[in-house]
Amino acid sequence: MTRRKFLDTTLAGGATLIAGGSTMIFAANSPAVTELGTSSVFRLGGDLPLNRLGFGAMRITGEGIWGWPADRGNALKVLRRVVELGVNLIDTADAYGPETSELLIAEALHPYPKDLVIATKGGLTRPGPGQWVPNGRPEYLTQCVEKSLKRLLLERIDLYQLHRIDPKVPMEESLGALKKMQEAGKIRHIGLSEVSPAEIDRARKVLPIVSVQNQYNIGNRRWEKTLTYCEKERLGFMPWSPIGGNRGLKDNALEAAAKDYHASVVQLALAWLLHRSPVILPIPGTSSVAHLEENMAAAKLKLTAEEWKRVDTLAS
Repeated sequence: MTRRKFLDTTLAGGATLIAGGSTMIFAANSPAVTELGTSSVFRLGGDLPLNRLGFGAMRITGEGIWGWPADRGNALKVLRRVVELGVNLIDTADAYGPETSELLIAEALHPYPKDLVIATKGGLTRPGPGQWVPNGRPEYLTQCVEKSLKRLLLERIDLYQLHRIDPKVPMEESLGALKKMQEAGKIRHIGLSEVSPAEIDRARKVLPIVSVQNQYNIGNRRWEKTLTYCEKERLGFMPWSPIGGNRGLKDNALEAAAKDYHASVVQLALAWLLHRSPVILPIPGTSSVAHLEENMAAAKLKLTAEEWKRVDTLAS
């Protein structure tokens, strides 16, 4: 089978690409299912079933994650295709644009499909293109939640994540503000980003945490201990930069292996994440419909245990 045929075959089923024949993986108090397929489902916070291969909406904005995209119509087309392909987890942030990503999501998809989970984040400010500055002041985060609700045309945000811990503000104060918004019914679940196990433990003394979003991919496993923690505690682990970010995955050995399995290196990297742990929820982003379809086809890439062992060895 050629790579093109693999892609065409996996896309032929439309929404069943991800959802069809899926295995349930439960967070909260339910045990994880040991037999795992790459197209499985994770129940976030115990009550939100998510198709594990999601979409990151950072790259639908302008260059430098700043301003509006050059082709707004294309950005809307990408977002609508995301839902057509069966994705029901879209990750965004008020800092993407800033504001642009959230506004485009609402424009493209509102009124939302009933099973669509929009996860957004607050706590990073954008002085300019390429600049990211933490702001964890309680009053600022309260304002962030209110503005995201307005931009996304929501009454409650299913997953709100603290984008970064602000070193100038005690974590307890930042999370205390989000806890108040949760108690007011404006946030359903709360997650963290770029955190260690010790920081997650500290946060959980303030309020329940259901997910963590750290940088992680087949070539960068710096947060392995955090992933292990999430597996033990059944928290969702959303790896940002799942296919290497702007630089991509430049690995000749992996590229050769991908060809052996009639896939692209991007598909192999995403399938590896889905295989790596039942709590991993990859959120690859793109501004291209063609690349989106290529990414989503990774959910159907099936390898044997020995083949996965080979891939892991090559990547290590």
